[in-house]
Amino acid sequence: MRAVVVDEVRSQPEVREVPDPSAPAGGVVVRVAATGVCRSDWHAWAGHDDIVFPHVPGHELAGEVVEVGTGVERWRAGDRVTVPFVCGCGKCEWCRQGDAQVCPDQHQPGFTHWGSFAERVALHAADTNLVAIPDGVEMTAAASLGCRFATAHRALLARARVRPGEWVTVVGSGGVGLSAVIIAKAVGARVVAVDRNPQALAAAASLGADHTVVADGTDVPAAVADLTGGGSHVSVDAVGSEQTGADAILALRRRGRLAQVGLLPPIEGHPRVPMARVIGWELDLLGSHGMAAADYPAMLALIESGDLRPQLLVERVIGLEEAAALLPVFDSAMVAGMTIVDPAR
Repeated sequence: MRAVVVDEVRSQPEVREVPDPSAPAGGVVVRVAATGVCRSDWHAWAGHDDIVFPHVPGHELAGEVVEVGTGVERWRAGDRVTVPFVCGCGKCEWCRQGDAQVCPDQHQPGFTHWGSFAERVALHAADTNLVAIPDGVEMTAAASLGCRFATAHRALLARARVRPGEWVTVVGSGGVGLSAVIIAKAVGARVVAVDRNPQALAAAASLGADHTVVADGTDVPAAVADLTGGGSHVSVDAVGSEQTGADAILALRRRGRLAQVGLLPPIEGHPRVPMARVIGWELDLLGSHGMAAADYPAMLALIESGDLRPQLLVERVIGLEEAAALLPVFDSAMVAGMTIVDPAR
């Protein structure tokens, strides 16, 4: 099969022929129809994760089952499926209670094993992790769910428990941030979107953000406090840096809730957090790590009905060669939505 291969940390990715994967026991092989390019893929390329090289990135995917391993009961060749970026083992106490996103023996395509920047990908514990794609949901929309849209959905609704009428500050208007804008507006919240990229902010405004703030030398917390009458009830850090994390915390009003979604790798030491504000204002800091397959059906039903439309987030669809060229510069790419890869291009 053709795949994007990274030979070592920060090396130029190349598209080349590699052996087809085989279905593991309890798992499947999926022919990839669409897969997203995410900042997390860049972190892996940059050496911020424990990756074994050579490596094939990619963790947001949708496609069709083409091979079924021994012990799989629920899935057959030809099934249209997607999968969370965190795949649980299916056996531990967290998986049994529906919380596979914190499984201690988890698999992550594109991180713990070869991922979906390829024509085919192997997936583990299929009966726990695979999610059927309804006929009314396109593959491109389904691929946008695995990391960013599903993560934003769970972060806002299950972790921060956003309520109608509340103010939500979304720091970072990339895939996760724009997903958060859509979801917050769908439940009746008011949204302030923050980003350094005017195009991304224009996209946030088109999706319903009530206000936008350019994070380019601006005192973001002060701007948010002015717009919201004292700060937001909920903030989402959808980037993951010391600056964006601090802005998201300081943009909260007293007793506010932070949903931390963006990764905070200790690239230059562990990031500093304004804990004095957290303590003094009794803020809640809530980590959110994707969403388990068990929680997908309710979200997919809203997508199929048209109440949620993740397809609005797709800015462009590219092929594997373009994905290989984009990955090393994705941290600085000025994108205003999601980039989806079609391996057949």
